[in-house]
Amino acid sequence: MDNRSSSFEGVFPPVLTPFRGDEVAFDKLAANLRRLDQYPLAGYVLLGSTGEFPLLAETEKERVIAAARTEIPRAKLLVAGTGGESTAAAIRLSRRAADLGADAVIVITPGYYKGMMKPPVLIRHYRAVADASPVPVLLYNFPANTGVNLEPDTVARLAEHPNIRGIKDSSGNVPQAAEIMRLTPKTFQVLVGSPIAFVPALVLGAAGGVLAVANVAPRECCEIWRLARAGHWDEAREIVYRISPLATGISARYGIGGLKAALDLLGYYGGPTRGPLPVPDGDGIEEIKEILATAGLM
Repeated sequence: MDNRSSSFEGVFPPVLTPFRGDEVAFDKLAANLRRLDQYPLAGYVLLGSTGEFPLLAETEKERVIAAARTEIPRAKLLVAGTGGESTAAAIRLSRRAADLGADAVIVITPGYYKGMMKPPVLIRHYRAVADASPVPVLLYNFPANTGVNLEPDTVARLAEHPNIRGIKDSSGNVPQAAEIMRLTPKTFQVLVGSPIAFVPALVLGAAGGVLAVANVAPRECCEIWRLARAGHWDEAREIVYRISPLATGISARYGIGGLKAALDLLGYYGGPTRGPLPVPDGDGIEEIKEILATAGLM
């Protein structure tokens, strides 16, 4: 795929990283990807927040990217999470991801020194990464986790860089996403991270979504996008209403452990999280099973 013309339109699941014990289960990662690939997904995000990227060593991250590239058809995008607390770390992993076959990288805002992450600092950081990256860069805004919000004016400044092609905005703030779209060129693509924000954002011109629930409801998420693109907003909204409890009742309540439990219940491989992230107890599993059944997934 020619990265200069890469489009980020459509649905991307942020793939969960499977573990067997405390080791990455690369065979299970491959099996999950093969099963997901029967759906019309635009591509996959590896090493995102749902992929437990802060808990993986750099060598493990490289192996995840390499294993995923083997399974993901070239017609679909592989977007690799390469953010780090230092600019040098983000550059190093972005270059390595490109070497391993990533079509684009997604770079989270540094957050440990959040009080210092003012717009000029973030602009300097992202421009340096974009200058060095051989593949397109997506900004990744997740203020609930990082404590840093990429303001629309800052995003607009960054969108001027030819290698910064879009943003995943996981703030859940639809007006902010709308302002980003207003201030940036049409070639700059906005993706949202919440199924509840998905349809409103598509109405406003978003390119698509990086949706954790697409790991367990890929068909439904792709159908929402297809219906929205065709202007069938009422039908798209009805599917959102049906699957939104996956986000509010599983992701929000039980986190990544809940999503992994849901995968296990649906015949994928979820397995354990990596400590210290928790996993749901027996009562939690029963609740997750009920949510999946109500959504029509079991």
